[in-house]
Amino acid sequence: VIILSLLETGKAKVGDFKAAGATAPGDIIIGGLFSIHEGVEDSPNISAPHVSQCVRFNTDGFTQALAMIHAVESANRSPVLTALGISLGYRIHDSCSDVTTALRASADFTQPTTDCGGGVNTSNPSSPIMAVIGASSSEISISVARQFNLKLIPQISYASTAIILSDKNRFPAFLRTVSSDLYQTRAMVQLLSDSKWTWVGMITTDGDYGLSALDSFVSQATASGICVAFKEILPNSLTSPDGESAISQAAATLKLNPNVKVVVSFAKPTQMMYLYQKLRGAWSGLGERVWVASDSWSSSKEVLGEMDLPDIGNVVGFSFKRGNLAPFHHYLMNLININDVIGNNSFLKEFYSLPNRSENSGVLSPAEILLHNSFVFNVEMAVSAIAHAVTDICSKKDCKTPGTVQPWEVATAQFLICFELEGKSYCFDKKGDINLGYDVTLWRSVRGVINVHDVVAEYHPLNNSFSYTSGHSKNLTDLRVRDVVSVCSPSCEPGKFKKTAEGQHTCCYECINCTENHYSNNTDMDQCLSCDTKTEWSLEGSSGCTHKTLEFFSWQDGFAVVLLVLAALGIVLVLLVGALFLHHHQTPVVKAAGGPFSQLILLSLVGSFVSAVFFVGHPSSLQCKVRQVLFGLSFTLCVSCILVKSLKILLAFQLNPDLKDVLRRLYQPYAIICLCMALQVLTCTLWLVLQSPQEKATVFTTTVLAECDEGSQVAFGVMLGYIAVLALVCFSCAFKGRKLPQKYNEARFITFSMLLYLMSWVIFVPIYVTTSGKYLPAVEMVVILISNYGILSCHFFPKCYIILFKKDHNTKSAFLKNVYEYSRKVQCIKIKLNLLLIQSPCQISKRLYGESKHAII
Repeated sequence: VIILSLLETGKAKVGDFKAAGATAPGDIIIGGLFSIHEGVEDSPNISAPHVSQCVRFNTDGFTQALAMIHAVESANRSPVLTALGISLGYRIHDSCSDVTTALRASADFTQPTTDCGGGVNTSNPSSPIMAVIGASSSEISISVARQFNLKLIPQISYASTAIILSDKNRFPAFLRTVSSDLYQTRAMVQLLSDSKWTWVGMITTDGDYGLSALDSFVSQATASGICVAFKEILPNSLTSPDGESAISQAAATLKLNPNVKVVVSFAKPTQMMYLYQKLRGAWSGLGERVWVASDSWSSSKEVLGEMDLPDIGNVVGFSFKRGNLAPFHHYLMNLININDVIGNNSFLKEFYSLPNRSENSGVLSPAEILLHNSFVFNVEMAVSAIAHAVTDICSKKDCKTPGTVQPWEVATAQFLICFELEGKSYCFDKKGDINLGYDVTLWRSVRGVINVHDVVAEYHPLNNSFSYTSGHSKNLTDLRVRDVVSVCSPSCEPGKFKKTAEGQHTCCYECINCTENHYSNNTDMDQCLSCDTKTEWSLEGSSGCTHKTLEFFSWQDGFAVVLLVLAALGIVLVLLVGALFLHHHQTPVVKAAGGPFSQLILLSLVGSFVSAVFFVGHPSSLQCKVRQVLFGLSFTLCVSCILVKSLKILLAFQLNPDLKDVLRRLYQPYAIICLCMALQVLTCTLWLVLQSPQEKATVFTTTVLAECDEGSQVAFGVMLGYIAVLALVCFSCAFKGRKLPQKYNEARFITFSMLLYLMSWVIFVPIYVTTSGKYLPAVEMVVILISNYGILSCHFFPKCYIILFKKDHNTKSAFLKNVYEYSRKVQCIKIKLNLLLIQSPCQISKRLYGESKHAII
């Protein structure tokens, strides 16, 4: 049976704080500091120190005080304390939610108790306080903690969450069974971030709790890209003369910011109730908002007053973990049968003096227990922690002797040991906190009944994440289904970036299109990313880069197919002609075509046709080198052989005896061919060694052209120019023999083929210099094919026609006859020359015939 002493009458006056509101004897005395009232009366005219009168009974604080009493009695019945013969006592004061009143109470805890003030004190006057449980307000806890530090009396708060209290340098003896606001604000920021609410308002108080939460929330929100549109700070004291004007100012700010659909509040329940009343009536967007409630009012449905939940919108609350309330409920139900307890407890007497209360109705109904159970579990944890510390100490020494146990020993033990409650183990961390995380509640209205304890998720501080409870996997996302959008500016779509004006919030911005060759592939990007302009491109306002099209003279190109077919056909024709010439190599036509030199010409044409193939496809450095060198050497061999034929014709029909003798001595066919080839080989070797052709990529806006860089343009020009010089020499020599006998008229064909070659390459040079693009290789390829087919058509096709279809002309006698006829045509000219030279016509005819015959043979 608990022993409560009535120290004052049932009026809400605080007399001598030396006499506590409720006490119980024990070997170890625990102090209790609870907000049984919500404030004190104003004292405008203060002329001397006085005790203020407490006002507005606080059922939450009253329930928490009863929870401490129940927890102490439960600990005294535990087997461990019973075995040690140790009992816990308590001395509970009402802080009246006022710092000054709380300091008066803490002064009572730090000095020995005496029986004064007209009350009945049943505790041992010489028993000091070994630990204090309280207070609920961070501001009060900070104030009294400095006084408890003088004697290192351990203080365990069940509700103070200010971040500063984790500083053990300033508060070495302070502990708490709740998490720091650092974790609560982190949880709120995570919720806002998950819901994409980036434009929020903040309402808090000017006390340590409110300002600490404000600083923590703003810093974490800013780091997560969330902007605080406004910060309204209300007076911490409910009786402050500036309170009403501050609430009016907050209401006006909310009305001026209709885009702020989400408001985070660390205010007190009464302040929120007054704020809602101010907002009610004139349109303020009240019912369209989401209110994120801190632990200070997340379970207080009294804030609604006469309004219903839809009138204010959605409320998402953060509250501390709740344990099993069944034993405490049973305890409260049994108090009704103890009339003497009620009569001696000023808290109970005042509670039953409230409207709609009677001593026969029970202390609290089950519904009220659920409503006012905030921090009950945390109070029980605080008592259990002290009980385990006392057990550890008293198992090593005699605690029944006064003065044996000192407060700092209890404080040290609490930091070192863990304790159990309801089968679970709990430990204070190095900051003196127990971080259990938070329950996330969503207020609901069912048939006019407000449920503020519908837990839809749990917050886990270790990994900064939420886990949804069974049956509520979509409750938080339901808020977004209702089109709750709280942003200053709409999201910038991919392809745009955010441009913030100087002095504005980072959440207020313009959406600007990305420029060319830049992109943004996500929403709300601060800047556009750059494309790799070597391989990618993008238009203005693009959400991604497009790979540049790789262009080259492809195998699949129709033009390339035609040219390749012509090259392949040329190779086939060359092989067929070669085979035909080999089969008839002893005939006059083949001998007249050059004999063995014709095979060299055909072989060079094969190489030239093959070189044309290397101009098609994706170029490589090797391909670039091979195609030009192969063509240069092949066509040089071809023209060198034709040059030898031209010189032979000139030698055979040169009438000037002196020049003929010189030509006979210089005419060494194979030496001439080797010399011509050597000069071209030297040119190509120097080209490859000093500055060889290689692959290059020319980058354009949307394409990349893969082409060959010829390296040294001078070497390329020298190679082609050298071939052109040889061709010009061939043309000059053959032009002189253009009127030779018809069946022996090689000069005409050489003249025409070389003229065709020179004209095609003369046309090629300006086109090649002024043209660019993937079809540039096709230009040179066309010229090569024209040159090859020109030689093939002029030098070999007429001979093939004679071999195949004019076999009677392919005889020695036919050629001699043709030469003879040619000789007679020019006989008149020769006779005139003979008269001038005093020679007979027969001598001239005989000499000309013999030379022609020798040329044919």
